[in-house]
Order: sequence, then C-alpha cells, then structure tokens
Amino acid sequence: MSTSVLFDVPGPRARARHAVYAIVVVLGILALLGYFGWRLWDADQITPEKWAFLNQPSIVKDLLRGLLGTVSMAVTAIVLAIVFGAVFASGRLSDHLILRLPSIAVIEFFRAVPVLLMMFTLLFSFQSILGTYWSVVVALVLYNGSVLAEVFRAGILAVPKGQSEAAYAVGLRKGQVLRLIQAPQAVSTMLPAIISQCVVALKDTALGYVIGAFEIARRGKLIFTSLEHNNPIAVGLTLLVVFVILNYSISLLARRLEAQMRRRGKKVVHTEAEAAGA
Repeated sequence: MSTSVLFDVPGPRARARHAVYAIVVVLGILALLGYFGWRLWDADQITPEKWAFLNQPSIVKDLLRGLLGTVSMAVTAIVLAIVFGAVFASGRLSDHLILRLPSIAVIEFFRAVPVLLMMFTLLFSFQSILGTYWSVVVALVLYNGSVLAEVFRAGILAVPKGQSEAAYAVGLRKGQVLRLIQAPQAVSTMLPAIISQCVVALKDTALGYVIGAFEIARRGKLIFTSLEHNNPIAVGLTLLVVFVILNYSISLLARRLEAQMRRRGKKVVHTEAEAAGA
C-alpha cells in the first residue's frame, strides 16, 4: 500500500468515516444557511421590496461602474505586480550583493506591511500625485509583487539543476541561463500560484473602500445609505455574490492548472494565500 509522507493512505473504514464526517459537516452548513435565511425572512429582509433596487437601471449602472473600477484596479495591480516580482526575483537570485541584499530587503519589508496601512500611507503622503485609485494600485503592487517575487524565485529554483549546469557548460552567462533556460520551464510550474495571488489582489481591492476609492464595495455602501433605500443586507449579499463569482472563477482556473501540472509530474509552487486557504 502506498503511503504519504505524514500518514498512511486511508483504508475502506477510514474513507467511510470521512464520508460520514463530510455529510455531517454539509448538513450542519445547510442548517446554518437555513436558519440564516429564516431569520432574514422573519426580519423582512428578503422581501421583493428590499431587492427592488436591482430593477432600477441607474443603480445597476452604478454597480457596474463600481465593478469596472474594481476590475480595472485589480488588472492594473496584477500586471504591474508581475513585473515588480520578476525584477526583484531576478535581483534576489543575483550573485552580486549590491543587487541581492536590496532586493531581499524590499521583498521582506513589503510582505510584512499590511496592505491597508500602505494604502493610507500612500494616500496621505502623495495624495496630490497618486489620488485614491493609484494609492490602492501601488499598495497592491508592492504587496503582491513581493509575494510573487518569492513565487518566481521558488519556481526558478524548482527547475532541475542539470538544466542550468548544461547551459553554463556551453558558455551561457547567468542572465542568459535565467532568461532562456530556467524562466521558460518555470512558467508552467508557477501558473497556479500566480493565479491564486491574482485572487488575493482582486479581493484586496475592496480595501480601497476605506480610503474612498471608486470600486464596487463603495458604490454598494452609497446605495444602501441613501435615503430611499434601507437594505444593507440585500446590497451586501449582492456584492458578496459578485465577489464569489469573480474569485471562484479565478480559483477554478488555478485548480485546473494545478491538476494539469500534477498529471505531468511537475512540482507546483504555492503562495502564502493558498496555504491559508484564500
């Protein structure tokens, strides 16, 4: 019987117990959802009147504009974070201390600073230059780019050493080996981790609501705090569904890519977000 590193593969009885546990957990979750729905119904929070705002074109248009702002910030931050991560990962892998030490300092510093604190600091320090939009984007770039730098470094190091040794043997320099040999092979290995970090960046755009950025969470707040609407739960559930759909789509893509990598027998690099179940 094959075994894993930490425990034996469960047998028929263990699998049966696990199935029972899973059924109990699912039933418990369904019971909680049912109780939550009943409480909402009892409090008249799921009546048609509370959801009538979705029939108003002006409000739907406002939510779509907020969604566009969220997606715009996320896409911009992700693209720039990938560039940031690639640059500092290269610096951290460098043989020159003058490049490696500053790269390590930048990566470790911005991984440790909370994203919201960076947003506040950037907004209050450079408000006339950055504004709310770029304060959110730059904060996301600094944090996610630092995490991606570690992902890229791990992906490069996961490439078999024989590949780089053969390249050195034919006279290639380290930069050429990294660009022509290691990076192309590491791309497929790093894809699931990169996509998972995209989920983190997308979710963290909602933090922009705190500093007044134009995104979907802020638009939702403006809707349910207006005098003509008193439906924070309905608006909140609407925003929740939007974020779940967006993030689940990205997560599903990440899982499919990871499954493909595993079928090919390749190592898969994981981010902190994946380890935390983000």
